[in-house]
Amino acid sequence: MSARDRILAKLRGARPAEPLAHPDPAPHYAARARNESKAERLARFRTGIEGFHADVHVTTEADWPALLARLCADKGVGTLLFGAQTPAGRRLDPATFTGTALRPWAGQVEDIKADLFHTVDAGFTQTRGAIAETGSLILWSSADEPRTLSLVPPIHFALLDAASIHPTFYDALVSENWAGGLPTNALLISGPSKTADIQQTLAYGAHGPKELIVLVINAEGDVQ
Repeated sequence: MSARDRILAKLRGARPAEPLAHPDPAPHYAARARNESKAERLARFRTGIEGFHADVHVTTEADWPALLARLCADKGVGTLLFGAQTPAGRRLDPATFTGTALRPWAGQVEDIKADLFHTVDAGFTQTRGAIAETGSLILWSSADEPRTLSLVPPIHFALLDAASIHPTFYDALVSENWAGGLPTNALLISGPSKTADIQQTLAYGAHGPKELIVLVINAEGDVQ
């Protein structure tokens, strides 16, 4: 018997007759529940993600397209890449984007790689929700809105519905039944891309967007 076979035999011999029961995390999170209002969850999320150098703008369902156009103009965005077949993408009107060309996502990454890395200034995506505890956005990529939109362009604009901000990641998993079906890729984004070298010099945009701008709709309280 080889060494490999001996090791495997020992592992199989130590295997329990019955599968080990998985601990139930529900009591742990139930004890930490804050019973927050939507406004309180938004405030906690905003504190967290702004602490990681993201910008948050609270707007309305009616006004967010105009706000996005204004922010693109303020930041000198020449080309904005977006998913034209998404509900949010259908709301974008080229006539309102002065100086910014709206480029719908089309084809495969390989087809537009050169433009994506060298001429596209910003990407725009919807979000599935957010996590108040960590200040994180939740994105589920799709064929109409691939993860590249949020990972490559220097600026990432993200649209968030305040009603979809969950207290914790566990709450998101349970309330949305992630166990019932997951996409090929799910993203948790807590700020712009950043890295630090051995001398602890922090740099933004080294491995992705250097700016993350979140547009929050359906929020309670004053619009800022």
